[in-house]
Amino acid sequence: MEKQLKVIFSGAQPTGSLTLGNYIGAIQNWKELERDYECYYSIVDLHSLTVKQDPDDFKQANLSFLAQYLAAGLDPKKNVLFFQSHVREHTELAWMLSCFTYMGELSRMTQFKDKADKHKDNINAGLYTYPVLMAADILLYQADLVPVGDDQRQHLELCRDVALRFNNAYGETFTVPHIYLGKIGARIMSLQEPLKKMSKSDENQNGVIHMLDPKDVIVKKLKKAVTDSMNAVKYNDAQPGVQNLMIIHATLSGWTMSEIEAHYQDKGYGTFKMDIAELITGLTEPFREKYAHYMKNPDVLKDVYVNGAERASKKADVTMTLVRDRLGLV
Repeated sequence: MEKQLKVIFSGAQPTGSLTLGNYIGAIQNWKELERDYECYYSIVDLHSLTVKQDPDDFKQANLSFLAQYLAAGLDPKKNVLFFQSHVREHTELAWMLSCFTYMGELSRMTQFKDKADKHKDNINAGLYTYPVLMAADILLYQADLVPVGDDQRQHLELCRDVALRFNNAYGETFTVPHIYLGKIGARIMSLQEPLKKMSKSDENQNGVIHMLDPKDVIVKKLKKAVTDSMNAVKYNDAQPGVQNLMIIHATLSGWTMSEIEAHYQDKGYGTFKMDIAELITGLTEPFREKYAHYMKNPDVLKDVYVNGAERASKKADVTMTLVRDRLGLV
């Protein structure tokens, strides 16, 4: 199957608000990818069902996540934005791929062990077969590249193994995906534990800047941000908290580390933190305004996800027609 552009697929569960780390580390770079790649960004709502959800809250969370993608600047005309559950081929292919995935492989998935340990009252089959559905998400669109975090690398390796196993049995059917290693944004760490990546699921929310946080909350979190007793704005590994704050400053201001060090040479951490708070709110205030606009206009959101599902379904249908033929289904 000839492809004009390489395909990138990324799926994210609709959990909470995007963080500053999500935006700087990934989404701001996605906007550049649309020029050179065919991009599919799926809100993987079916994956979220491994945890019990309140239906009303869950519906709102899905719409909120789509609105945040749009507020972050993802163009729905240049990227395919859609809900996973709106493209039925995801679950069809997941069943077929489950017949090519071994129990031993799924048993070795460390994320299943971690999640099963956290949700001992709900260790369901979906939690166990989660990586198969993820493989279907990726292979359905013949994705060449998948931007994944360290926690998903094992799942992508399984996806590659299953694709190769199918191809070896039935002939070239799936593109075997690779981890996306293009331009990588700055890695933003927790404001409270600067050796740990900023995560929206962090139990200590003082360590996380959410894109939907109001200004007063951002200021409060910056004031509490961990630094050290040196009282010197220097970029070195001995000062991980200060180093993290400098990365945030540099990313948003465009300054070099040398320029930041020189500017804050005699100014102390208090001034430094408040200047970073201003830089962050300069980014988040327009984001919050755009987000509010989309949430007040559900018809606009509906147009985006309906159109996205239609475009995604066309691509998925081509793949599934080939898969069914390869398997000998009438």
